[in-house]
Amino acid sequence: MVIIFPTDTVYGIGTPIFDIDGINKIYKLKNRSKSKPLACLCKDLEQIKRIAKINKIEEAIINEYMPGALTIIAEAKDEVKEKIGYETIGVRIPNNKLAISLLDKCGPMLTTSVNESGEEPINDYKIIEKIYGSDVDKVYHDDEKMMKISSTVVTIKENNVIILRDGFIKKEQIEKTIKENNI
Repeated sequence: MVIIFPTDTVYGIGTPIFDIDGINKIYKLKNRSKSKPLACLCKDLEQIKRIAKINKIEEAIINEYMPGALTIIAEAKDEVKEKIGYETIGVRIPNNKLAISLLDKCGPMLTTSVNESGEEPINDYKIIEKIYGSDVDKVYHDDEKMMKISSTVVTIKENNVIILRDGFIKKEQIEKTIKENNI
């Protein structure tokens, strides 16, 4: 199953985390290199902890900024490593009611923005429907406002915040959260 749906940042194309056919279809539709892993959207911290090993710093950051426009690259749990080959996995909880409802129904979903790999995300429902509608199982639409800016992507190495993709949430904000939590 491959679906397209709005999040709080941009439209995403996604599939349940262990749907290998869906994963392959997303890579093919986007002309995306298999060397670029997909991120995983989750409905809550509990879903994140089912697929990723979360330390105290990552949990504090998740509690402060999620749901929201932040993706944390964390160590993948063994099942993820075995089934899809990811040693690490980017996890995020979107701040969008429709997305959360889909994640509640489908479980964690591997996702990426809707676009040709390397191009700007497409955030117009009508254009998405025209380009991808016949290639996916469903294109969802709602009227919640999106930021149209991709999430900030971070990893934590030896208690240091490393920004892998700059976005809405800034490094200084995350470092302040770590300091305030005495971690």
